[in-house]
Amino acid sequence: MRICFVGDSFVNGTGDPECLGWTGRLCATACRRGHDITYYNLGIRRETSADITARWLDEVSRRLPPECDTRIVFSFGANDTTIEDGKMRLTLDNSLAYAAQILSTAKQLFPVLMVSPPPLADVEHNLRIADLSQHLALVCKQQDVPYLDVFLSLQASAVWMSEVAANDDAHPRAAGYSELAWLVQSWKAWSSWFREVKSGDE
Repeated sequence: MRICFVGDSFVNGTGDPECLGWTGRLCATACRRGHDITYYNLGIRRETSADITARWLDEVSRRLPPECDTRIVFSFGANDTTIEDGKMRLTLDNSLAYAAQILSTAKQLFPVLMVSPPPLADVEHNLRIADLSQHLALVCKQQDVPYLDVFLSLQASAVWMSEVAANDDAHPRAAGYSELAWLVQSWKAWSSWFREVKSGDE
Protein backbone atom coordinates (compact mmCIF):
# COMPACT_ATOMS: atom_id res chain seq x y z
CA MET A 1 0.00 0.00 0.00
CA ARG A 2 1.21 3.50 -0.87
CA ILE A 3 -0.21 6.35 1.20
CA CYS A 4 0.19 10.08 0.68
CA PHE A 5 -0.52 12.39 3.62
CA VAL A 6 -1.27 15.83 2.21
CA GLY A 7 -1.54 19.01 4.23
CA ASP A 8 0.24 21.61 6.32
CA SER A 9 2.78 21.77 9.15
CA PHE A 10 0.78 19.39 11.34
CA VAL A 11 1.00 16.75 8.61
CA ASN A 12 4.69 17.60 8.30
CA GLY A 13 5.17 16.98 12.03
CA THR A 14 6.70 20.38 12.73
CA GLY A 15 7.95 20.61 16.31
CA ASP A 16 8.53 16.89 16.79
CA PRO A 17 12.16 16.30 17.84
CA GLU A 18 11.80 12.71 16.62
CA CYS A 19 10.79 13.90 13.13
CA LEU A 20 7.86 11.48 12.93
CA GLY A 21 4.77 13.57 13.66
CA TRP A 22 1.45 11.76 13.73
CA THR A 23 1.71 10.45 10.19
CA GLY A 24 5.06 8.73 10.72
CA ARG A 25 3.90 7.17 13.98
CA LEU A 26 0.68 6.00 12.37
CA CYS A 27 2.51 4.22 9.55
CA ALA A 28 5.18 2.83 11.88
CA THR A 29 2.46 1.16 13.94
CA ALA A 30 0.86 -0.32 10.83
CA CYS A 31 4.24 -1.64 9.66
CA ARG A 32 4.91 -3.23 13.05
CA ARG A 33 1.60 -5.04 12.63
CA GLY A 34 2.84 -6.60 9.42
CA HIS A 35 1.52 -4.25 6.74
CA ASP A 36 3.74 -3.26 3.82
CA ILE A 37 3.48 0.53 3.46
CA THR A 38 5.28 3.12 1.39
CA TYR A 39 4.57 6.40 3.14
CA TYR A 40 4.83 9.89 1.64
CA ASN A 41 4.64 13.00 3.81
CA LEU A 42 3.42 15.92 1.70
CA GLY A 43 2.92 18.44 4.47
CA ILE A 44 4.17 22.01 3.91
CA ARG A 45 4.28 24.68 6.58
CA ARG A 46 1.94 27.71 6.33
CA GLU A 47 -0.02 26.25 3.43
CA THR A 48 -3.72 26.98 3.13
CA SER A 49 -6.32 24.92 1.33
CA ALA A 50 -5.74 27.17 -1.70
CA ASP A 51 -2.05 26.22 -1.76
CA ILE A 52 -2.87 22.55 -1.38
CA THR A 53 -5.44 22.72 -4.17
CA ALA A 54 -2.74 24.01 -6.52
CA ARG A 55 -0.25 21.23 -5.86
CA TRP A 56 -1.79 18.05 -4.46
CA LEU A 57 -2.79 16.23 -7.65
CA ASP A 58 0.57 16.61 -9.37
CA GLU A 59 2.50 15.58 -6.26
CA VAL A 60 0.26 12.64 -5.49
CA SER A 61 0.16 11.39 -9.08
CA ARG A 62 3.96 11.12 -9.11
CA ARG A 63 3.86 8.86 -6.05
CA LEU A 64 0.72 6.79 -6.50
CA PRO A 65 0.90 4.79 -9.74
CA PRO A 66 -2.35 3.20 -10.92
CA GLU A 67 -0.98 -0.33 -10.71
CA CYS A 68 -0.47 -0.04 -6.92
CA ASP A 69 -2.82 -0.05 -3.93
CA THR A 70 -2.93 3.69 -3.31
CA ARG A 71 -4.55 5.92 -0.65
CA ILE A 72 -4.63 9.58 0.46
CA VAL A 73 -5.15 11.22 3.84
CA PHE A 74 -5.80 14.97 3.79
CA SER A 75 -5.53 17.32 6.78
CA PHE A 76 -5.50 21.10 6.54
CA GLY A 77 -7.35 24.25 7.56
CA ALA A 78 -5.56 25.86 10.50
CA ASN A 79 -3.65 28.23 8.21
CA ASP A 80 -6.84 29.27 6.45
CA THR A 81 -8.07 30.74 9.73
CA THR A 82 -4.90 32.66 10.62
CA ILE A 83 -5.38 36.42 10.87
CA GLU A 84 -3.06 38.40 8.58
CA ASP A 85 -3.46 42.11 7.79
CA GLY A 86 -6.61 42.19 9.88
CA LYS A 87 -8.46 39.34 8.17
CA MET A 88 -8.39 35.56 7.79
CA ARG A 89 -6.04 34.29 5.12
CA LEU A 90 -9.06 32.62 3.48
CA THR A 91 -12.73 33.22 4.01
CA LEU A 92 -14.81 30.32 5.27
CA ASP A 93 -16.60 30.07 1.92
CA ASN A 94 -13.30 29.89 0.05
CA SER A 95 -11.89 27.26 2.41
CA LEU A 96 -14.94 25.07 1.93
CA ALA A 97 -14.93 25.53 -1.83
CA TYR A 98 -11.29 24.47 -2.05
CA ALA A 99 -11.90 21.48 0.20
CA ALA A 100 -14.86 20.37 -1.91
CA GLN A 101 -12.80 20.76 -5.09
CA ILE A 102 -9.95 18.68 -3.67
CA LEU A 103 -12.15 15.90 -2.33
CA SER A 104 -14.44 15.64 -5.35
CA THR A 105 -11.44 15.01 -7.58
CA ALA A 106 -9.47 12.84 -5.17
CA LYS A 107 -12.27 10.42 -4.34
CA GLN A 108 -12.68 9.56 -8.04
CA LEU A 109 -9.06 8.45 -8.19
CA PHE A 110 -8.17 7.07 -4.74
CA PRO A 111 -9.63 5.93 -1.45
CA VAL A 112 -9.58 9.14 0.64
CA LEU A 113 -9.79 10.11 4.31
CA MET A 114 -9.72 13.54 5.92
CA VAL A 115 -8.57 14.55 9.41
CA SER A 116 -9.59 17.88 10.92
CA PRO A 117 -7.17 20.67 11.84
CA PRO A 118 -6.07 20.48 15.50
CA PRO A 119 -6.29 23.17 18.19
CA LEU A 120 -3.63 25.78 18.96
CA ALA A 121 -2.87 27.76 22.10
CA ASP A 122 -4.76 30.88 21.00
CA VAL A 123 -8.39 30.88 22.18
CA GLU A 124 -9.74 33.14 19.45
CA HIS A 125 -7.96 31.23 16.74
CA ASN A 126 -9.39 27.99 18.11
CA LEU A 127 -12.91 29.35 17.76
CA ARG A 128 -12.27 29.89 14.06
CA ILE A 129 -10.68 26.46 13.65
CA ALA A 130 -13.60 24.78 15.44
CA ASP A 131 -16.07 26.53 13.16
CA LEU A 132 -14.12 25.53 10.06
CA SER A 133 -13.86 21.94 11.28
CA GLN A 134 -17.62 21.68 11.69
CA HIS A 135 -18.14 22.95 8.18
CA LEU A 136 -15.45 20.63 6.78
CA ALA A 137 -17.35 17.73 8.33
CA LEU A 138 -20.39 18.72 6.29
CA VAL A 139 -18.33 19.01 3.10
CA CYS A 140 -16.93 15.53 3.70
CA LYS A 141 -20.40 14.16 4.33
CA GLN A 142 -21.59 15.66 1.05
CA GLN A 143 -18.58 14.18 -0.74
CA ASP A 144 -18.98 10.80 1.02
CA VAL A 145 -15.44 11.05 2.42
CA PRO A 146 -14.82 9.82 5.99
CA TYR A 147 -13.90 12.70 8.31
CA LEU A 148 -12.24 12.50 11.72
CA ASP A 149 -12.71 15.53 13.96
CA VAL A 150 -9.72 15.50 16.32
CA PHE A 151 -10.18 19.10 17.43
CA LEU A 152 -12.29 18.55 20.54
CA SER A 153 -10.33 15.52 21.73
CA LEU A 154 -7.03 17.34 21.45
CA GLN A 155 -8.41 20.51 22.98
CA ALA A 156 -9.31 18.41 26.01
CA SER A 157 -5.88 16.76 26.05
CA ALA A 158 -3.54 18.13 28.70
CA VAL A 159 -0.61 16.60 26.83
CA TRP A 160 -1.42 18.24 23.49
CA MET A 161 -2.32 21.65 24.88
CA SER A 162 0.61 21.83 27.31
CA GLU A 163 3.13 20.86 24.62
CA VAL A 164 1.68 23.39 22.19
CA ALA A 165 1.90 26.15 24.82
CA ALA A 166 5.45 25.19 25.81
CA ASN A 167 6.68 24.96 22.22
CA ASP A 168 5.52 27.66 19.77
CA ASP A 169 1.80 28.03 20.61
CA ALA A 170 0.91 25.98 17.53
CA HIS A 171 2.76 22.67 17.33
CA PRO A 172 3.25 19.97 19.96
CA ARG A 173 6.28 17.81 20.58
CA ALA A 174 6.52 14.02 20.37
CA ALA A 175 3.92 13.14 23.02
CA GLY A 176 1.31 15.43 21.48
CA TYR A 177 1.78 13.93 18.03
CA SER A 178 1.54 10.47 19.60
CA GLU A 179 -1.90 11.40 20.93
CA LEU A 180 -3.04 12.55 17.51
CA ALA A 181 -1.66 9.37 15.92
CA TRP A 182 -3.59 7.29 18.44
CA LEU A 183 -6.84 9.07 17.57
CA VAL A 184 -6.39 8.27 13.88
CA GLN A 185 -5.18 4.75 14.59
CA SER A 186 -8.37 4.11 16.60
CA TRP A 187 -10.59 5.41 13.79
CA LYS A 188 -12.57 2.70 12.01
CA ALA A 189 -12.17 4.36 8.63
CA TRP A 190 -8.37 4.14 8.94
CA SER A 191 -8.22 0.64 10.41
CA SER A 192 -10.60 -0.70 7.75
CA TRP A 193 -7.97 -0.06 5.10
CA PHE A 194 -5.72 -2.60 6.78
CA ARG A 195 -8.37 -5.17 7.49
CA GLU A 196 -9.05 -5.14 3.77
CA VAL A 197 -5.38 -5.70 2.97
CA LYS A 198 -5.06 -8.51 5.50
CA SER A 199 -8.13 -10.39 4.36
CA GLY A 200 -7.07 -10.04 0.73
CA ASP A 201 -3.67 -11.55 1.46
CA GLU A 202 -5.00 -14.58 3.27
